[in-house]
Amino acid sequence: MACFLVPAAEAVVVTVVEKVAEKKESKVEQTTTEEKNESFHVPFTAKLKWLMYMLYGGSILLMFEHIWHGEVQPFAPFLTAMADKGDMYEMLHEMSTVGVTMALLVTAVWGIICVVTSKLEKKSAAEAA
Repeated sequence: MACFLVPAAEAVVVTVVEKVAEKKESKVEQTTTEEKNESFHVPFTAKLKWLMYMLYGGSILLMFEHIWHGEVQPFAPFLTAMADKGDMYEMLHEMSTVGVTMALLVTAVWGIICVVTSKLEKKSAAEAA
């Protein structure tokens, strides 16, 4: 019913964090005058963008699926479960179980991607040295 709202909310939070981190990274890059070596490095903001895109993409696909099945409508109340109290409790239960699980799973996959990237960065730095 509304499980896509949990990853979408996480995506909004990640977007805000990414924008703040991007400003801090740009200040650090401007003040740093170190020579760059030939090693490969992915900035943290780029990694946050990966998470952001994964969360937004999944949320949009789930929203489309819910629209397709008539669970989301273009007029108030936008979620069909909001019309009935019994359905609303079922919707909140789905959000707290399925939605949270999806958000955690996407974040865990992103974490694995970041670990692999970090190992590749270290391997590249070792080869450049």
